[in-house]
Amino acid sequence: MPMKLDVREIERKPAIDLYQLVCELFPINRSQTGSGVRKTLSIIARHIDLEINEVRTGTSVFDWHVPMEWNIRHGSISTVGGKCLVDFASNNLHVLGYSRPVQGVFTRAELARHIHTLPDQPDLIPYRTGYYADDWGFCLPHNLWQTMNDDVYHVEIDSDISAGSLTFGECFVPGETPNEVLLSTHVCHPSLANDNLSGIAVMTALAMRQARQKRRLGYRFLFLPATIGAITWLARNEPVLANIKYGLVLTCLGDGGQFHYKQSRKAATIDRAVAHVLRHSSLRHEILPFAPYGYDERQFCSPAFDLPVGCLMRGVHGAFPEYHTSADNLDFVKPEALDQSYSVIETVLDLLDADCTYERVDGRCEPQLGRRDLYRTIAGQREAGGATQMDLLWLLNLADGDHSLLDMAVRADIPFARLESAARIALDAGLVHARSE
Repeated sequence: MPMKLDVREIERKPAIDLYQLVCELFPINRSQTGSGVRKTLSIIARHIDLEINEVRTGTSVFDWHVPMEWNIRHGSISTVGGKCLVDFASNNLHVLGYSRPVQGVFTRAELARHIHTLPDQPDLIPYRTGYYADDWGFCLPHNLWQTMNDDVYHVEIDSDISAGSLTFGECFVPGETPNEVLLSTHVCHPSLANDNLSGIAVMTALAMRQARQKRRLGYRFLFLPATIGAITWLARNEPVLANIKYGLVLTCLGDGGQFHYKQSRKAATIDRAVAHVLRHSSLRHEILPFAPYGYDERQFCSPAFDLPVGCLMRGVHGAFPEYHTSADNLDFVKPEALDQSYSVIETVLDLLDADCTYERVDGRCEPQLGRRDLYRTIAGQREAGGATQMDLLWLLNLADGDHSLLDMAVRADIPFARLESAARIALDAGLVHARSE
């Protein structure tokens, strides 16, 4: 479905090819920790000013500790005659994440205790992890496992779990005020294109864009391993949390499905902003209530912080058949879906940056618009897709120092960009002034 967003006339194309970035990152094996995360962040750092942080194993972060670092070089199941049946090199989903090293000959019954398949999706490889299980395992198509009827098999996983560090990336783009927008995506999944290479690609492009924009707000872009990454970042950054006025977790943005927005824990401006943009975009979407399960919004929205952070996605975790399987591949992600997701989010960011409160210079009755030649101005705006006369009247009526532009847009059911255009007209005419934050 083509985009029909009513937005300001600015360049809305990402500065990089989002799909190509997904393709470049796809082969890399990632996990909570390890060299794959570092390699991924080094590629992102080619495009943005990314600070790469290392937090040592064992570091206390609230009720958690930074885990041991995991790296893997090889994993396979072979017949005793040497025929390789399952090979990590052909698909990095084949080895259970955080598998400890193992080498030896196992009976089929012994091996079965370490095999993960999807009987309902027998041709697909599942994605499974054992972060804290102290175990090893393989993931393979159920149909393949059904054909493996030898008495014994040779198994090898060449990995190590040792003291190291957790790695995450942060890019902060300061604004004119101390107030910030936080955007977060996770970097711990291996070759899964939608969940969550799509989020990485879109957020990288957004960071590039915001760095070259004139900004009222600051923008903090976090590339984190899921759960433990957000917990670690929060533990290290409590002093800056008061500045975060809006936040989005970005995930699953590359499939062709409708948009889903999961609200923050509390009724927040970010929830109204995203809902408003989606409502006036002509795009199919659904607004979901907050629930303490999902992505890292549940960390940012934990009760002691209760940050205004929602989650924007297309496919919902666990609700599409490709989720956490080998079907979440480069064919599943669509370049046009990535570009569309980028456009929606940059429109939300533009709204947040432009949302301010105006007050009439003289709020007694309506000002005389004709004397100020505003009807002619409105006519020109209308031809360019800008404000209408009714938009200006809404602005002048609600500019009481208490209603922000978003408040006005929601109440009048008018696209935000038109209210913003009306505000510029009224400001130029000396009819309103902006309230300081």
